Amino acid sequence: MKISLFVTCLSDALFPRAAESMTRLLAKYGVKLEFPEIQTCCGQPAFNSGYWDDARTSARTILDAFEDSDFVVAPSGSCTYMIHHYSELFKGDAEYLEKAKALQSKAYEFSQFLVDVMGITDVGAYFPHKVTYHPSCHGSRLLGIKDEPIRLLNGVKGLELVPLPYAEDCCGFGGTFAVKMADISGAMVTEKSDHVLETEAEVLVGLDMACLLNIAGNLRHRGEKVRVMHLAELLYEGVSVHERS
Repeated sequence: MKISLFVTCLSDALFPRAAESMTRLLAKYGVKLEFPEIQTCCGQPAFNSGYWDDARTSARTILDAFEDSDFVVAPSGSCTYMIHHYSELFKGDAEYLEKAKALQSKAYEFSQFLVDVMGITDVGAYFPHKVTYHPSCHGSRLLGIKDEPIRLLNGVKGLELVPLPYAEDCCGFGGTFAVKMADISGAMVTEKSDHVLETEAEVLVGLDMACLLNIAGNLRHRGEKVRVMHLAELLYEGVSVHERS
């Protein structure tokens, strides 16, 4: 089967280790991720801002890039869910509407693919740290990701998973919301960081790099030492440590 990496903009530009960790971890199970080089932004910023013609331009490129893939895996619930909007974008275009529905049926966020498709909940990792988990809005509320990351974290030896108070609350990023409503966004991420600090966790882990970037920035601004990681980074680091020991 042809399994492809949808790298997403934030991973490509700011969190390359997340996509690299995901790729190396899946390779451990014999999955060699293909990388269609024509892939681009999913179109979410334009779509959310009302520029649907621009969003369609990006979406067509994505649909063409992954047309021949059997599965598409991304380190982001937000970008993965944007693919679900393609049917709305192309409801008047029969050719691309068919492609949109096909891509939606085979696109998965990383933890979904690992747990729900591959049936893996224990990657053989060792990570002796106190960890708390932030469930991003798109992943938890729209993709329905609930147990998958928790099951993966519970499978990590030495890891102490601490519940995050008010975990379901948004971190305040929301794409262009953080720019247009900066004061409200800032208050929301400060509240989220307060709850992270309440846990006394050494590490905050999540599935969406935009949320992690937002929370990490607030924590750094406050001089806090909490390490912020994508789930794939934590799992792969834990596997690497375990294999060396």
